[in-house]
Amino acid sequence: MTGELILHHYPSSPFGEMVRRAFGLKNLAWRSVEHPNVLPRRELMAMTGGYRRIPVMQAGADIYCDSQMILRAIDTLHPEIPLTPPGQEGVAWALRVWAERSFFQACVGVIFGAIGQHVPKAFIEDREQLSGRPFDLKAMEAAAPMLQDQWRANAMWIEDQLRSSGGPWLMGDRPGLADIAASMPIWFLKNGLNPAFERLTSDMPKLRAWEDRLVAAGHGTPTPMSAAEAFEVARTHEPRPADDYPSTEARPIAAGDRISVMADDYGRDKISGHVHYSTPQEIAVIRSDTPCGTVCVHFPRAGFLVETPFG
Repeated sequence: MTGELILHHYPSSPFGEMVRRAFGLKNLAWRSVEHPNVLPRRELMAMTGGYRRIPVMQAGADIYCDSQMILRAIDTLHPEIPLTPPGQEGVAWALRVWAERSFFQACVGVIFGAIGQHVPKAFIEDREQLSGRPFDLKAMEAAAPMLQDQWRANAMWIEDQLRSSGGPWLMGDRPGLADIAASMPIWFLKNGLNPAFERLTSDMPKLRAWEDRLVAAGHGTPTPMSAAEAFEVARTHEPRPADDYPSTEARPIAAGDRISVMADDYGRDKISGHVHYSTPQEIAVIRSDTPCGTVCVHFPRAGFLVETPFG
């Protein structure tokens, strides 16, 4: 049984904002479980098997990790208003990688290079544990002017595309994944360091109007839920049955095989279990030893590593 959509997030999460905007574009009702922006997140990590990044989406006992997987799942579970209409799929997903990695990293340096002295010690320690390297505020401060140049260069690509797209959105007459992904670093700077946003986009009227349209689209209809309530939902549901996908694996990975999955960049905690099903874009892992019973944890293939054999 699928159940209602439950988003585990925190309000200042830029990756969470992408999902919230997807809910808005699809006019969806959803449950909102707010977590702190640092560990611990005990109920959530008990469900995922140790995955510590935010956001995570839950539908019954199916747990979707990483914004890429979440956005794909939203489109699968609610296909009525697709985020990637025909003809846009490949370009939109490739654009998401650019926005979440290259553009976003410039944004991080700009913001924390400016506000570093005000960042709580607990946040710094959490991010160092997450990334496995120092959260070097002095280096960010020194690089901030150059990173502002990079941020502005990336933003100007959006301005140029909006001028030439022939419509109010990046890929034409209706919004979708391309807009959600490209807007994430825009939203992050606008909300995290608004004076820099105002200065760096002062000659980008198309981008600013586009961002206003996305804000106006809203976040759908969220209803608060506690982490304990979400845990109980997982405990009282069963994962969705495995879809029947033809095998397209480059390696011999089959349903029932024991594997481990981890991110390829940061937060490289290994999540282990048995393959429920796999596709070129998704691997679903059954875990039966959790405090909430049997769950299925879903990961994207791009950006994640699958190790097999396990142990």
